[in-house]
Amino acid sequence: MAKHGAARDDARSHGQMRGAGLRRAPAKKAHQLDRLIHERLRLGIVSALAVNESLSFSDLKKLMGTTDGNLSVHARRLEEAEYIACSKSFEGRMPKTQYKLTATGRRALERYLDHMEALIRATRDR
Repeated sequence: MAKHGAARDDARSHGQMRGAGLRRAPAKKAHQLDRLIHERLRLGIVSALAVNESLSFSDLKKLMGTTDGNLSVHARRLEEAEYIACSKSFEGRMPKTQYKLTATGRRALERYLDHMEALIRATRDR
């Protein structure tokens, strides 16, 4: 059984199977996806900020259904890429962290969505 699977894999890698060229087209577009945004939680953060002027850490945590640590790590990655901006202040004695999507982040999200739409169109057109 493994022998047949190996032959099929070998034929696929050499483009000998029927329609092999068609299967590679979406894969080429997939390489254009922004890997930073493609991660589920980061995509959620950027998407939430795209439709809100700003969101607090607490709001994002509730929306994403994640932990403080997980949100902090992913928000920091987006901040380092300058996709989001972070501002810290105090309300009374309580610290408040606000996030906002930057122009760079908005362009990155738009490119990501364009690539996803192209992949979907290529897949549906078959």
